[in-house]
Amino acid sequence: MNRTQPLVLGIESSCDETGVGIVRGTTLLTNTVSSSMDEHVRFGGVIPEIASRAHLEAFVPTLEEALAEAGVTLADIDAIAVTSGPGLAGALMVGVCAAKALAVATGKPLYAINHLVAHVGVGLLQQGAGAPSPQTTPHALPENMGALLVSGGHTEILRIRSITDDVELLGSTIDDAAGEAYDKVARLLGLGYPGGPAIDKLARTGNAKAIRFPRGLTQPKYMGTAEEPGPHRYDWSFSGLKTAVARCVEQFEARGEEVPVADIAAAFQEAVVDVITAKAVLACRENGITEVLLGGGVAANSRLRQLTEQRCSAAGIRLTVPPLPLCTDNGAMVAALGAQLVMAGVKPSGIGFAPDSSMPVTTVSA
Repeated sequence: MNRTQPLVLGIESSCDETGVGIVRGTTLLTNTVSSSMDEHVRFGGVIPEIASRAHLEAFVPTLEEALAEAGVTLADIDAIAVTSGPGLAGALMVGVCAAKALAVATGKPLYAINHLVAHVGVGLLQQGAGAPSPQTTPHALPENMGALLVSGGHTEILRIRSITDDVELLGSTIDDAAGEAYDKVARLLGLGYPGGPAIDKLARTGNAKAIRFPRGLTQPKYMGTAEEPGPHRYDWSFSGLKTAVARCVEQFEARGEEVPVADIAAAFQEAVVDVITAKAVLACRENGITEVLLGGGVAANSRLRQLTEQRCSAAGIRLTVPPLPLCTDNGAMVAALGAQLVMAGVKPSGIGFAPDSSMPVTTVSA
């Protein structure tokens, strides 16, 4: 096996995207994604059984397309990496079973990858087969590195001492993730699913200061001080915000007034990104983190990207945001983390592991 520039195939199936990516070292060769999003729209959210069935139907065509685009064959691959958690149990099972079948059929080593850490690993990739790859060791991440992951299922701030074996959770949401809150509020406002892009677009025409929505877990009893941190100093909560939006809509309707949907969308979005960025920057400053990667599907949100950049810059923190196609779930991020594990000499997972829908972020590989 080539351990300096390993050719790794990554498989992602944790939710509604069937992703197959191929990397060589830290160079991205292809990132092929088949989404079943359209099949979930009429339900207002992802239906696990539909997602699992869609993965079954899409996997082989997506794999064939990825191999063709990268110009390689399965025989050329040095290792296979697959998301083994966290995610939807049935969806994970499809990807894991497919990866195990490929590993058995080809004799290639198999790595079970943590979906969340993979979002960080994607920040190491260079674009294109001819892109420069100055450092292909597993230590390519800068020192004092952190990651802010914001998605439909997760909102977390991490400290990354080593991408392969030392990831620390500093703070997370204690209820809804930011993406979940977007979807639920979009439903309240009649904007459909998925809620993130709809609210982001509408918010640009609204007044974010028209309504003041709560910022969860920011009271002194939760925050504490740097010397005596409160129980949720770096944590988030969005369930109260969702309820506040619902009450706001009800009040307008009870008065017989037109609901100012654009203003509510803008004010809601500002509440979300304000508290996310404020707490993330605080966690970074108090933990010596000087480099932050913003990842996850909600990293595509224009206001989140803008405010994160502003606040990181003001705090002297360098921000990295992957290209939009690499922010959402994809196989390239799985392959990227797999390549880091290969280069670090980490032992393969074999085929005895099982998918873990609640895999903790501190477990990089099963």
